[in-house]
Amino acid sequence: MTAKLTVRSGDAVFGFDRELIVRSWNHQAELLTGLTAESAIGRPCWEAMAAVDEDGALVCHSGCSCARLAREGWPVPRKTLLVKSKTGTRRPLSVSTICLNQDGRDLFLHVLEPSTPISLLQQPARVGLTPRQREVLSLVADGYSARQIARRLGLAEPTVRNHIRAILVELRVHSQLAAVARARKLGLVA
Repeated sequence: MTAKLTVRSGDAVFGFDRELIVRSWNHQAELLTGLTAESAIGRPCWEAMAAVDEDGALVCHSGCSCARLAREGWPVPRKTLLVKSKTGTRRPLSVSTICLNQDGRDLFLHVLEPSTPISLLQQPARVGLTPRQREVLSLVADGYSARQIARRLGLAEPTVRNHIRAILVELRVHSQLAAVARARKLGLVA
């Protein structure tokens, strides 16, 4: 399929073929992403979307797992992706995939809509860390062990471990590494 495809929808939609080449980019997709149809049509969809997940891992690429699932006849789950806009900023979009097959030719449609980033939906509404817990968290983020933190703050090591346990519970994570990552996302540590 090499011809341009026309898709009319009130939703932001773009279509691409089995080779992942964009064949359609409607006006609503232009408005939502800031990318014009002229700049998207004829390019690989992964170049046009340039999407990453919330951890910054590349999602759209030449070996697209969504396209592979669709080609194999599996349903493609809705995803929330951070899509690069014309200005270079990343915008969270919910992406649904529709798979069509006509006369043995596959065509895929992505329906896009604005979304709230998953991390904002999962984070606690308010983080209730005490000033001491914030101090301990900051030192954990700097790579200090519980023993080193205890010496630095003049606390018993079990007290520091209790603070760390409370931090994990409050941030709803299971490891110190995850706590530091969540704290950085929430702006609690630099």
